[in-house]
Formats: sequence, structure tokens, C-alpha cells
Amino acid sequence: MRIVLLGAPGAGKGTQCKYIVEKYRLLHLSSGDILRRHRAQGTALGKKAQSYMDSGALVPDDIIIDMMIDEIARAPAGGYVLDGFPRTVKQAADLDKALESKKQKIDAILNLQVNEKIIVRRITGRRICPKCAAVYHVENLKPRVDGKCDKDGSLLLQRPDDTAEVVITRLKNYNEQTAPLVDYYKRKNTVFDIDANEEAENVRDLIFRKLAPLA
Repeated sequence: MRIVLLGAPGAGKGTQCKYIVEKYRLLHLSSGDILRRHRAQGTALGKKAQSYMDSGALVPDDIIIDMMIDEIARAPAGGYVLDGFPRTVKQAADLDKALESKKQKIDAILNLQVNEKIIVRRITGRRICPKCAAVYHVENLKPRVDGKCDKDGSLLLQRPDDTAEVVITRLKNYNEQTAPLVDYYKRKNTVFDIDANEEAENVRDLIFRKLAPLA
């Protein structure tokens, strides 16, 4: 099964991907995680993407497309969930071309819909351990000791792209450039609109019900 997961930053795509991957034994391909890996490793791609990521701007299509199609080409036959890619209609069209050349296609698109006020609260409350990359939240995933990682005691940090100003920029970019993807996919594929304002477990159960006929 090949799935595209759409939704604004903070819609819960990463959390839902974990549930989907575990249940259906799929590979989770997160463009954000892959970009951060390249940036941490100091690759040429990571250096190109860094300034865009830190300001909340979308990384240019050519960088993202080449990176993700390479990752997809190495994915196992069992399938994958694309998280954060495609983000523009151009990216989606190029992805479709790459898949069609291998006689493959996307099986389902999950469109997570969340109120923007909830998104801002979710993202700005996120904290990360700079040493082990563990993720916490000031409201719903607190560490045992305030401000310190449970695993190694490192001081938790807020990522540069998790501030309110950057989040608002990211949401603006999403609404302008990524939201049209829903219309693009509705003309070609099965799109499921998912109310993701609920607790993660409720959203998970709704997704599983939608995917059941395809499994």
C-alpha cells in the first residue's frame, strides 16, 4: 500500500504515520526527517535546505523532488507512507510520473484537517533533546524533570522552526501552495478527509476504518 498523508504542519502527521506503519508494516518516509538528517550530516542538500527550513519557507521543489524520489526508489515492495511530500502540485505530478514509469501509483491520500489555533499550540509547545532527538511537549508530553530529557538529562530546546512567527509563516505557505494538492488528488485518487482535531487515538481509529477496504 502506498499512502500520501496531507495536512498542515502540526496536524499530527508524524504521530499517525507511526500508527499506520506499525499496523500495515509500511515504511515511513518523512521529508522533514530526511531533510534534518541531511542537514545534521552536513550534506550538500542539507546545506541548500537549511536557510529555507529555519525561516519556515518551503524548500524548493527541485531539492525535495530529487531527494524523495531517490528515497522512494529504495523503499521495500510492501509500501510506504509519504509524510510531508508532496507539498505542491508540481511535486505531486513529478511523483506520479516517477511511479507510472514503474507501473505503480498512490493508493490513498489521507487529508488531516485541524484548526489553526490548535496547530500553533501544538507546535510552539514542542521541545527536543539535542543529544538523542527525543521529542516532548510542554502540555501533553512533559519530561519527568521540567526542561530536561528523560533519557540523558540534556536541556531541551525549541527548534528554530517551532516559534509562533515561523509557524504562522509555515501555515500561510501551506494554505497557498499545499492545500491545492487536495483538489489535484481528488481528480485522480481516493482522498479521505480526516478530522484530526480529536485525540490521536480517535484519529487513528478513523484512519484505520478508512483504510480497511484497501488493506
